[in-house]
Amino acid sequence: MPLTKEDIAKRIAQELQDGYFVNLGIGIPTLVANYIPEEINVEIQSENGVLGMGQFPFEGEEDADLINAGKQTITTLPGASFFDSAMSFGMIRGKHVDLTILGAMEVAENGDIANWKIPGKMVKGMGGAMDLVSSAENIIVAMMHVNKEGESKILKKCTLPLTGVACVKKIVTELAVMEITPKGIKLLERAPGITVEHIITSTEAELIIEGEIPEMTIN
Repeated sequence: MPLTKEDIAKRIAQELQDGYFVNLGIGIPTLVANYIPEEINVEIQSENGVLGMGQFPFEGEEDADLINAGKQTITTLPGASFFDSAMSFGMIRGKHVDLTILGAMEVAENGDIANWKIPGKMVKGMGGAMDLVSSAENIIVAMMHVNKEGESKILKKCTLPLTGVACVKKIVTELAVMEITPKGIKLLERAPGITVEHIITSTEAELIIEGEIPEMTIN
């Protein structure tokens, strides 16, 4: 069956490596902070000026002065630091963030991403996404595979205004894990109980499928 948003975050947490500096975008990516493997140490950075974010606080333990870039209340780990936006974006533009995890409205088969604007609708704005996609060496997108109408959000070409061009490296959805390659989108893993045929029919972009596609493991 399709993964939940929490399951998507759990699967992406498996991509983290010890010593990584990680930026989590708004939406599903923020959930990754709750599932960091205990055996590794990573530093989560937020563009509003925090380094060393922890899990979301338990109900009743929130501190309204501690928030991430999406204005959600957060916790901090021992040694966390706070700084202004100039310092924060200096870290981002200086390529000091090892992994960026973003949500998206659309991703194209060449790695283009659209995640900030739907013409005619009110949205919060681009925020730090433009800086993140232009500076990050490794971008993973956490998103739903299809929209509410069942239409694919993984396309041959994005229809919405772009945030970045040819920058996405990997996509994790409720149906699959996919990698952007020079030849297109390669299917790496499928959600438990989801068939390859179902993923193909749910994807506008053409998928590269090589051999048996394993089910992803969700810890």
